[in-house]
Amino acid sequence: MIEELANLLPFSTAFLWAGFIVFVRIGAILALAPAFGEQTIPVRVRLGIAIGFTLIVLPAVGSSLPVPPDSILGLGIFGGEVLTGLIFGAVLRLFVIALETAGTIIAQSTSLSQIFGGSAGVDAQPAMGHVLIFAGLALAVLLGLHVRLAAYMIVSYDLVPAGQMISAQTASQIGLGEIGGAFALAFTLAAPFVLAALIYNVALGVINRAMPQLMVTFVGAPALTAGGLLLFLVVSPILLSVWAQSLNSFMANPFGDLP
Repeated sequence: MIEELANLLPFSTAFLWAGFIVFVRIGAILALAPAFGEQTIPVRVRLGIAIGFTLIVLPAVGSSLPVPPDSILGLGIFGGEVLTGLIFGAVLRLFVIALETAGTIIAQSTSLSQIFGGSAGVDAQPAMGHVLIFAGLALAVLLGLHVRLAAYMIVSYDLVPAGQMISAQTASQIGLGEIGGAFALAFTLAAPFVLAALIYNVALGVINRAMPQLMVTFVGAPALTAGGLLLFLVVSPILLSVWAQSLNSFMANPFGDLP
């Protein structure tokens, strides 16, 4: 029995090495991933989710993993895997930041930025942003975020093989392109409210010009708030569908424009 167990030792060592090196990147991605990486989720639950995704990804990428290093210097591989995972996870987190930014712009445009709600993270945010983030995360999960996220993790090994450090040029291209895209998406989602606020303020200026003695700001503020809430009720399903489509399109072909 002891001899048979000794024969299995090399296989168990190789499996543990492969599982741990995959777990390092997967854990870093999940630390920033939408829904699965939120601060409101207990640490033990997130650890279990990371182990589950590791067991899913490992069979698909096991043949491309590096062999265990002969010296302690080879353990630097884990640093590169953590950095790669954080970059891939941060890009996904930008979609949540886009929703948060859009909610802040919408709240400011409708004079509701002083009304704070809960938050999926640590800091409080306007109530509209709170609604958008939780609704967007729920929609993403309902549309199969877990399946798309597993495929995204597997694709990350095609873009940056295990054991290789992501190049500075690739990281800069990813950062500039995706951060700009996130802000563009945020302003696109908030555009109807910004346009409505612009029309409101122009009309308010014309009325104030024609009737200087009328306190048009106090008269129009309730109308702006009510109109903003009504517009939010009508437009928010469309905004969330646009956001979910952008997230799914990116995860289906991440960094498709990179060489």
